[in-house]
Amino acid sequence: MIQRAVKRLFDVVGGSLALVVLSPIIVAVAATVRARIGSPVLFRQIRPGRNGEPFQIIKFRTMTDERAPDGVLLPDDERLGDTGRRLRRWSLDELPELVNVVTGDMSLVGPRPLLMRYLPLYTTDQARRHEVRPGLTGMAQISGRNDLAWERRFELDVWYVDNWSVWLDLKILVMTVGRVFTGRGVSEQGGATMSLFEGSSRDERNGG
Repeated sequence: MIQRAVKRLFDVVGGSLALVVLSPIIVAVAATVRARIGSPVLFRQIRPGRNGEPFQIIKFRTMTDERAPDGVLLPDDERLGDTGRRLRRWSLDELPELVNVVTGDMSLVGPRPLLMRYLPLYTTDQARRHEVRPGLTGMAQISGRNDLAWERRFELDVWYVDNWSVWLDLKILVMTVGRVFTGRGVSEQGGATMSLFEGSSRDERNGG
């Protein structure tokens, strides 16, 4: 209980400070998105939070709504233009999530919030990633980000749940800055985004 309170205090203070310090960048990015990608500036989506409870994540929009003649959205790599790629390259699209941190839906550090559709696909062990609030960054992000296989990402998430400490959070935050500058693992190789998680093998799901 005390550890959870300390982590929450760390999130509120750190998230609030980051919002103030980064506010000029946030305003500049919002203006860029509005001018080059269009409205709405923000992308909102329901994601699973702690214990799988849904919340609305807030990010800067990086893709257009361009559609084929039949009305179907074009593939991600065709809707993600140069502006969107640059925003993702520098993780600037994630800055609005600081609001999610301050309001308590997210933490500065923790397993990334994925898609609601993945919830029934996790093994019992993988589902433990939801025992803590999702984070802006985490073990998977400093260990390879989207270059990692799904199973490895989940292993790192669960390891974090079992080994959390303030010092570990500080280490992950510092290492995240380095990862942002290198730009490694922003997208899965050969694609604009990470491929969808379709579940682990039957043996893994049964604990075999």
